[in-house]
Amino acid sequence: MAEFFTEDTFSFLSRLGEHNNRDWFNAHKHEYEAMVREPALAFIRAMKPELARFAPHFVAVDKKVGGSLMRIHRDVRFGKNKAPYKTNIGIQFRHEVGKDVHAPGFYLHIEAHEAFVGAGIWHPDSDTLKKIRSYIDAHPTRWKDAIGDAAFARAFQLTGDSLKRAPKGYPLDHPMIDELKRKDFIGIAPLMPELILQDDLVGLIASYFETAQPLMQQLCRAIGVRY
Repeated sequence: MAEFFTEDTFSFLSRLGEHNNRDWFNAHKHEYEAMVREPALAFIRAMKPELARFAPHFVAVDKKVGGSLMRIHRDVRFGKNKAPYKTNIGIQFRHEVGKDVHAPGFYLHIEAHEAFVGAGIWHPDSDTLKKIRSYIDAHPTRWKDAIGDAAFARAFQLTGDSLKRAPKGYPLDHPMIDELKRKDFIGIAPLMPELILQDDLVGLIASYFETAQPLMQQLCRAIGVRY
């Protein structure tokens, strides 16, 4: 067993929130490397055999840029918030066919005072969204069994954006209308931040990912990729 993140990790993220500017970050970049990026890459490496065991088509890529560790720089082009850095660690294990954050994946989110596990697909493109809706329409029992799985339902809550009206081609009184309205298919399981510091973090997160298998299997079937 190994320790990855420490109290220093939380301290850095908290201080970054207070001093979210390039000058401060550049002056403390060595702390970011030691307290955030290197522990995160070590965690990603340690997750490889776990994913190979129960989700072999999802990949753990321990590259500094372009891998499972999401970039710390925020996209400030379109929002009012111009703070340049994210104050969280985002780690995503995407499906091997996916090229970006919109692919099916497992996710770990770490902030100074919040942590959670995610699983599913966020903001799928229109073609992928149509495939998922068609699958739910054609196989409602499979979908209900997946999201109603006892272990999954205890740990995860489905969340994300939904349409206010029925999607095109589906009646408002469709028995699965609430599921068909979804624009995201994400399950979120909150974690107490102190759990991020435990020795068997890999085992803990892997157990959550395994619990999310019913949802992930159905999503993969819906879009025609192997789970």
